[in-house]
Amino acid sequence: MTIPNVAEDNGSVDLAEVTESLLREAAEELARVLKKIRAGQVDEVKATPALTRNVKDAFELVQLERGRFDKLRKQVAGTVGTRELDFDAARLEIGRRLARLRDAGAG
Repeated sequence: MTIPNVAEDNGSVDLAEVTESLLREAAEELARVLKKIRAGQVDEVKATPALTRNVKDAFELVQLERGRFDKLRKQVAGTVGTRELDFDAARLEIGRRLARLRDAGAG
């Protein structure tokens, strides 16, 4: 997902890349804290629940926003709830069904 960056005229920002980078950084920080805890540095224990919550919240937010973006993209494309009717295919299908009924006969 790329949107124009209104603050700079020279390019756009890849929001998916930025979001994934933030999520990766939060997960790396959590991994560093857990490594310190395993090494016996118990002063890091207090940070673990908050970091875990931050990673979880960030992941949920990414998934929620990705869903919203997909929905918006479909609305902009005009494909939400509307499908183009294929009258030729419908006509052929009706013809096939009528032919089968004729072939089956009256009884």
